Amino acid sequence: MTFNGTWKIDRSDNYEKFMEQMGINMVKRKLAAHDNLKITIEQTGDKFHVKESSNFRTLEIDFTLGVTFDYSLADGTELSGSWTLEGDMLKGLFTRKDNGKQLTTTRAVQGDELIQSYNYEGVDAKRIFKRG
Repeated sequence: MTFNGTWKIDRSDNYEKFMEQMGINMVKRKLAAHDNLKITIEQTGDKFHVKESSNFRTLEIDFTLGVTFDYSLADGTELSGSWTLEGDMLKGLFTRKDNGKQLTTTRAVQGDELIQSYNYEGVDAKRIFKRG
């Protein structure tokens, strides 16, 4: 499947501003900018196993397309939502448990890069990963 593999963070675009909009404090934003995030994705049909490894934590998540699940961001923000497949793009719609606001995340593979895009309250950001 397209997403299968190990992806290592290469660069970010507007990520600092996005984290600020999310309410993440300056110290955590500075740390997150250098988290060395690595994502391993294994897709089997409509089921996904994702392992996230960073300087701060290692987390394994299993989800099925279209099925709601709970997730905690590295800063402790609690979310609930689901992923769907739109063509060759994974789209995640998540709701923050603390304020009910929506976070949209997409994952798309373009060439040898995994582009993870975020939108929260009108602020867009991207994190670009290379196969590692």
